[in-house]
Amino acid sequence: MAEDAIGRDSRTARCPYAGEDAGACATVAEALAWGSCSEGEQHVTRIARIQQHATPDRDANRARGLQAIDRVAAEGARIACFAELAFYPQRPADEYNGNVSDLAEPVPGPTTEAFAAKAREHEMVIVLNLFERDGERTFDSSPVIDADGSLLGTTRMVHITDYPCFHEKGYYTPGDRGAPVYATAHGRIGAAICYDRHYPEYMRALALGGADIVFVPQAGASGEWPDGLYEAELRVAAFQNGYFTALRNRVGEETRVTFAGESFACVPDGRVIARAGEGTDEVLVFDTDFAEVECSHARRLFLRDRRPELYGEWLGESGAGRMA
Repeated sequence: MAEDAIGRDSRTARCPYAGEDAGACATVAEALAWGSCSEGEQHVTRIARIQQHATPDRDANRARGLQAIDRVAAEGARIACFAELAFYPQRPADEYNGNVSDLAEPVPGPTTEAFAAKAREHEMVIVLNLFERDGERTFDSSPVIDADGSLLGTTRMVHITDYPCFHEKGYYTPGDRGAPVYATAHGRIGAAICYDRHYPEYMRALALGGADIVFVPQAGASGEWPDGLYEAELRVAAFQNGYFTALRNRVGEETRVTFAGESFACVPDGRVIARAGEGTDEVLVFDTDFAEVECSHARRLFLRDRRPELYGEWLGESGAGRMA
């Protein structure tokens, strides 16, 4: 399809006030409602987020993931996604000690090949996350597999942190592939791997690339964030950028960290529409209508009214901006 200046499909959005002046609305509530998708035919895409614990046995972890794909396919899921390093122990909990490349695997490799076969079998898009080895470098990576089993590409985490129990600088090379958006059989998909979600610039780049949904594979500990902030961050990102967000978190007690689970999903107006439990292995299935993306406030207002000619000076390498 032809795309407009911010990379979105030129498909017609189902907006009740499309083409009309919101100023003509009688009330503020009506004016704000012009971005909603309350009318027209729905095109539902069912999504599954697989929240499962990991043991030191990578093959067993992968086998459970493959079984989960079969289960969610039976429930009609068209897209499935996994948490950060879903098939490995959380190695960065321990400080770097020696060569970590032996702990990683290539892409394509055994994990992507196994899930590519399932993608073909079920005509499902699958978003993985794994410890990738590329020559002498290693990355925190999310391969994206299309519904025909083809590997569309691999997102690599860009921002790398280091603090107690998350000693990632000794494990991961900073990502070198930007913020790609993949045109899959079931929608335009972006990934913001764990720490990258804290950077509004990265989240906005995915919107400018035309993402319908942004998956966030995470390894978040129980009690890591103040009450409400865990969800609030991605609710705001969904609202400001006009896409669905879906965080799937690691779960279970490991050597140094207990991971919370509590995966969730947000619609483009910022509401949470699905939540998984704390500390539980479970599959969270929810339905989306990607037409809501084009009807969102962000796609009809916020992105339209951007002033990118100003941002280079504000957000230059110094990061200092300009003080009066």
